[in-house]
Amino acid sequence: MIATKKRETKKKIKRERILEAAADLFSRKSYHEVMMEDVAKMISVAKGTVYNYFSSKEELYFSIMSMRMEILLNSLTEKIHNENNSIDALKSFTIHLYMFMMKYKNFFLMYRKESLNAENDFCDELKDHEAKIKELLAGIIQRGVEENIFRKIDDEFAVNSIIGSIYGTLQRNIERQIPDDQNVVEREKLYEFILHALYSGFKNKTVLPLKNKTIVITRTIEQSKESSSALTRLGAKVIVFPTLEIVPPSSWTEFDHIILKPDKIDFIIFTSAHAVKMFGKRCEELNIKIDFTKKKIVAVGNKTSSVCKDHNIPVHIIPDKFSAEGVIEKLSKYPLKDKFVFIPRSAIGREELPRGLKDLGAIINSVPVYNVSLPTKEHITENIEVLKKSSPDLFIFTSPSTFENFLQILNIVNPAEYFKGYDIAAIGPTTKTSIENSRVKVNIMPDEYTINGLIKKITWYYKS
Repeated sequence: MIATKKRETKKKIKRERILEAAADLFSRKSYHEVMMEDVAKMISVAKGTVYNYFSSKEELYFSIMSMRMEILLNSLTEKIHNENNSIDALKSFTIHLYMFMMKYKNFFLMYRKESLNAENDFCDELKDHEAKIKELLAGIIQRGVEENIFRKIDDEFAVNSIIGSIYGTLQRNIERQIPDDQNVVEREKLYEFILHALYSGFKNKTVLPLKNKTIVITRTIEQSKESSSALTRLGAKVIVFPTLEIVPPSSWTEFDHIILKPDKIDFIIFTSAHAVKMFGKRCEELNIKIDFTKKKIVAVGNKTSSVCKDHNIPVHIIPDKFSAEGVIEKLSKYPLKDKFVFIPRSAIGREELPRGLKDLGAIINSVPVYNVSLPTKEHITENIEVLKKSSPDLFIFTSPSTFENFLQILNIVNPAEYFKGYDIAAIGPTTKTSIENSRVKVNIMPDEYTINGLIKKITWYYKS
């Protein structure tokens, strides 16, 4: 079994080497100039070895084209499917198409020769793939028009112009042999150019109060998507710089001990959407179905409440202030003496909430259901490069951890000096205090301690 797998892996690697060598030759020469023995010489194998994998030059040529086009189409479809709105979908389409073609330069050059040749013999399968890629882009544009984000424009004209811009930029940059870090900058400039061509409100300052503002978001990748969409719709250029990664706790022992006897619980307090998701996931793993009818569920914030509903958890209490102080104030109106209050939360959660409820007579069990770790540098290399080449106007920090991790990732020893001249936004007083303890001034803090409240405050700040 192991020997068979090794043979299959070796065959797959050799086939890929043949395809790459052939793509290099076909990209530089005409179809008729390339011979199978030329391909064999490039990778130092016998001509018969090449024929073992491909019965003819025609099969080899169209295998390169068809395989790459199919991978491109599938990956584009997946990327777009995961986006929340037309702006993010447009960005994913533009950046992924650009980076894919830049990765497989020889395929791109072959493809360009075929598509630009009026007398080409472009097979039906390749034409079908090309048409589907254009359909994906047309769908994004139509969706944007329906969302009143993109202006009304002839779909065919827009699709051909956008793809033409992407391919033209690729051709120029391949010829210039620009380095990888420059490609990151080029793709962002290309996306901005395309977005400006489609966006419906760039002339209206009231529609786009954050136009020409570059904003850095330091949340997790998942959290940043939603925030990025909201800010982009207001005209901002957003740089996602993840400083957090959500992982399971080091042990589920404490949680399991409590949740296996759910009848004892009187109140459950969810302080974040992450807490709800990890709570739900662990209950599924343990195959536990909780009867929430005899419990009071507290959700701190509308987003947390919404995620509770997604997990079929009824929410009874949402505090007016989305903070420890707000929860304590709200629950002080309930008889808490000797009531069992369960708080599934982050492993680095602060003690204000458990301590405040304990003072009201409650029996507190606060246990970790997730941990927040530092992302590995390999996962955020591109984000670091984009930030270094940009001139931000504003940095957003949504917890003390996002600020502290940002300093650690970039090895910032003098925060006051680094952030000099930039605006800083903090989601709430705890985050604000943590930042200002490093002698960094916080310019923006919302009245409602949520990301939506923060975005409203940012908008007001720049409008005024």
